[in-house]
Amino acid sequence: MKRRSTASKEEILEVLAASGNALSHEMIQDRVSSAMDRATIYRVLNRFCEDGKVHKVVGDNGKQYFAMCANCDEKKQLHSHNHIHFRCLQCGTVECLKQALSVPLPEGYVAKVHNLVISGFCKACS
Repeated sequence: MKRRSTASKEEILEVLAASGNALSHEMIQDRVSSAMDRATIYRVLNRFCEDGKVHKVVGDNGKQYFAMCANCDEKKQLHSHNHIHFRCLQCGTVECLKQALSVPLPEGYVAKVHNLVISGFCKACS
């Protein structure tokens, strides 16, 4: 579905693109204009998820983080976000890691979606 572009959407996309990492709602709110309220940010982020522009990561701390989609084919609607996420306990950065994940499952089980967040210390903080 084609949605109209607004200043709020453009600003949030710019913040996400500039960060290079997944950001929480609070992190995004700190980086956008003060005129944008919390509800608008949540609404825009959820629409971006629906439209395949960003994906949502639920951290081990219960917070939701949002990252720009990469390597997704929007025309074929192929979105794969089954990758590892890493949250730094010191600086709070949440990164999408590109390493493949293979989890052995018992016979008869088939995995379709997973959300894996590893917490520790990033390169800069370790």
